[in-house]
Amino acid sequence: MIDVNRALRSAALAAGVTGAVRTVLRRTKPGGDWDRKNYAGRTVDLCPGPAVTVGAAAGALVAGPEARGAAVLATVVAGACGAYDDVAGADDPRRGFRAHLGALRDGELTSGAVKLFGISAAGLVAGGLLKERFVDKVLAGVVIAGTAHLVNLVDVRPGRAAQVTLALGVPGLLRGSLAAAPMGAAAAVLPDDLAERGMLGDAGAHALGAAVGVAIVAGNGRPGLVAHAAGLVAATVCGDRVSALAQRPLT
Repeated sequence: MIDVNRALRSAALAAGVTGAVRTVLRRTKPGGDWDRKNYAGRTVDLCPGPAVTVGAAAGALVAGPEARGAAVLATVVAGACGAYDDVAGADDPRRGFRAHLGALRDGELTSGAVKLFGISAAGLVAGGLLKERFVDKVLAGVVIAGTAHLVNLVDVRPGRAAQVTLALGVPGLLRGSLAAAPMGAAAAVLPDDLAERGMLGDAGAHALGAAVGVAIVAGNGRPGLVAHAAGLVAATVCGDRVSALAQRPLT
């Protein structure tokens, strides 16, 4: 059952820290590495991404003592791996797991592959902290990493990732307060994102998704984990096919 006061404290802390970190980053950002062209060709900065990572992790510290370690771990690692891909993979046209795994078979470790393995490992470790049985640990890892990927997958237009985070978090609030942290962080950057002043990038989208994934895992038993994992795997396969088609040259 949700602790309303705890959820409100978590959301408020996440939103406040997110806003503060974003402001500091905008004042100190080291030049062009923080700027990107969005889908419409407008120049936006990546400051919201690291900001929501720190904010969601901070909010998780007061959201629920039984799962705060898993939430902080998954959120920070997902955000860090996403940030690495934002910087190191900025000029890499390859998209989707298939492309990055193909490069790995050829001996090239792409930033996308680092992100894939890093977030997957963090999901499994976080899942291991939340569940007792081996099968449940694995399912939990799939849900956490899969949710991180899903939120990044929909981040193709301003506000999409933040809006999906809020939508996914609402059901989670019925079972606990963990979802309040990513929801507070997402709400803090949504106006900025919609106004096309900044973008979440891989760092923000993956961090928010991983945080929501932990909330989903914490609130579900095995049947729920199976259902969520199946849906996320299907979405991942579909998204990978779309990415592969988008990269295929026209003939």
